[in-house]
Amino acid sequence: MKAVQMIATGGPDVLQPSEIPEPAITAPGQVKIRIRAAGVNPIDTKVRSRGLFQGEPPAVLGCDGAGEVVETGPDVRRFAVGDPVWFCHGGLGGAQGNYAEYTVIDEAHVEPKPASLSFEEAAAAPLALITAWESLVTQARTGKGDTVLIHAGAGGVGHLAIQLAKLHGARVITTVSSPEKAEFVQGLGADDTIDYTREDFVARTLELTEGAGADTVYDTVGPAVFSRSIEACAHYGSLVTLLDPGPGIDWKEARIRNLGIHFTLMLTPWLRGLETHWARQNEILRRCAARFDEGRLQVRLGQVFPLAGAAEAHRRIEAGHVTGKQVLAV
Repeated sequence: MKAVQMIATGGPDVLQPSEIPEPAITAPGQVKIRIRAAGVNPIDTKVRSRGLFQGEPPAVLGCDGAGEVVETGPDVRRFAVGDPVWFCHGGLGGAQGNYAEYTVIDEAHVEPKPASLSFEEAAAAPLALITAWESLVTQARTGKGDTVLIHAGAGGVGHLAIQLAKLHGARVITTVSSPEKAEFVQGLGADDTIDYTREDFVARTLELTEGAGADTVYDTVGPAVFSRSIEACAHYGSLVTLLDPGPGIDWKEARIRNLGIHFTLMLTPWLRGLETHWARQNEILRRCAARFDEGRLQVRLGQVFPLAGAAEAHRRIEAGHVTGKQVLAV
């Protein structure tokens, strides 16, 4: 079958179109899926540039996928041939990722695709959706009346986080880098935008909250933003980050404010074999599927590349400032 393999650790050019053996069902509870689209996430670029979590190259990357069931094991009960599905599985080394025409997955890790989404839209969503939900709902317990500051609201995780925060009754402030992105996030429900290229986000957040700060600040950017975000948090608030904040953080103000500091790595259930938490992530996909089909949630595609364009998709992500999600049409 056609696939794109990471043939070594390095830059985008190590992603090479290849012909590899088609996977086969080896356990009674597995389904074989014809992949129609694969999401491209920042974690893919990190794995490519830093190395696989398991094993050695060559390997197929890509955690997110959507497609059709083409074969089922004898114990499969939830799916039949022809069913459209979406999933977040593989792509870290070990289990095959989704930059390929087919994959084989245990049915427990697959969910029915939202009927309202195309394969490309469905493939764009799972990892970012789970990440945003675990950050804002599981970790920060965002609820009605809270004020949430979301950094990089036009990004892949950010644009979904805005919508989830609004669905849970929060007021949303978000940072952007252009008027076009401000218009985009306002269309998703953001109440206030801060152009961080022209405004100090801490000062503006305090102004918008009458000096109180945001109940939750969500960092999707990195150490410098994380460090400054402490000052934008309300006392007894939460600061959630997807990234390592790095050394040299002055924790004094965070301690005085009694902040809850939370880290979100949605890959943990895979890396540590935590089946209960993995099942919770599938429940998140089920709950979000209903919201998509009700018209209460949307995923915005950035660019759709052919399978052979995986390297270019990685370049775009690493260049930064992308709007929405990057996807490969397989």
